[in-house]
Amino acid sequence: MRTVLLAAIAAITTGGAWWLWGQSDAGRPAEEGQALALVTMPSTLSPEAKSGQQVFAASCASCHGTDAEGRAGIAPPLIHKIYEPSHHGDMAFVLAARNGVRAHHWPFGNMAPVPGLTDTDLAGIIRFVREVQVANGIR
Repeated sequence: MRTVLLAAIAAITTGGAWWLWGQSDAGRPAEEGQALALVTMPSTLSPEAKSGQQVFAASCASCHGTDAEGRAGIAPPLIHKIYEPSHHGDMAFVLAARNGVRAHHWPFGNMAPVPGLTDTDLAGIIRFVREVQVANGIR
């Protein structure tokens, strides 16, 4: 009985997330590669975030966009409430980069692992994403 209840709750939660996503601008059809979020960059970044921005540009931007705004048909925006720290903590970014991740919030397909990133690289990328999120009201 408990398993059925948990499965029902999971199904309702997933359905609700898809419904909310469909209500946002991100749910509207866009041309492949088009930015999915309007991102305001902070006026300054910490030194760690600046370093992370460079690594992000080299390792992540081809899919997630220069400012982590996402790209239609390719990859989701990381500057989005779904990726706020209370829902996707820093370790979620580490695990995604190291192991890849199955698609679970967006219809983009699975993400492959990103080879060659060091712990320092990942810490910088996360700092960059988090500082940009804060500049866009995501905490």
